[in-house]
Amino acid sequence: MPRRFFEVKSMKTISIDIETFSDVNLAKCGVYKYAESPAFEILLFGYAIDGGKVQVVDLARGERIPDDILDALTDESVTKWAFNASFERVCLSRYLRDLRISLDPFHDHHPLSRDCARFLNPAGWKCSMIWSAYMGLPLSLEGAGAVLKLDSQKMKEGKDLIRYFCVPCKETKLNGGRTRNLPRHAPDKWTLFKSYNKRDVEVEMVIQERLKKYPVPEPIWMNIISTRKSTIGASPLTGRWLKMPSSSMPAAGTA
Repeated sequence: MPRRFFEVKSMKTISIDIETFSDVNLAKCGVYKYAESPAFEILLFGYAIDGGKVQVVDLARGERIPDDILDALTDESVTKWAFNASFERVCLSRYLRDLRISLDPFHDHHPLSRDCARFLNPAGWKCSMIWSAYMGLPLSLEGAGAVLKLDSQKMKEGKDLIRYFCVPCKETKLNGGRTRNLPRHAPDKWTLFKSYNKRDVEVEMVIQERLKKYPVPEPIWMNIISTRKSTIGASPLTGRWLKMPSSSMPAAGTA
């Protein structure tokens, strides 16, 4: 898909949270198989640029992620923050591949590259869950927010909304025999789900702000990036992301 590239140098960070659907059990199969399902879909894309106002893109109802944000996702100079960032990175890799967007333009256009990258380079990502773990906080967004006594807390309705929209539903006579709940089936719940997505980004940013006096040492971030690259594979020519079969992918979970 031909695209014009935007100037994103003025953008330093993006805080991201996504809501997704798949017919693959995430807890049992891990994020790679989850995101490779033909039924996989990103429903909501919540984001904030440089700690600014949170925007929610309703992909399930036809909205589109702005081109400058799409460009920033593949730009390693823009740091992408998420709570359990591996989930966002792998899911967004699938989303961008479906749009036929190069996940690593440097690697893909290098004369010695033989395959296109299948996953966004982890060098452009940082994880607030890892930051929480480094500080001895719970490994969930809700738990970390509670311990830090944040004014903005993760919405407790989230688990019910995720069960309703993000996994297949049981066929019943009452629901007309459908196997999936869509936004049109419960508009009020969908509106609340969008608020939930927005709140998660807000809580993530508040956690970052609260912990900024206690940064994770850069060598630890670099070790995490190196581990993820060596696990999946990096090009000996460029040190960049390589295409690997899905069977070799390590499993991961959500926040």
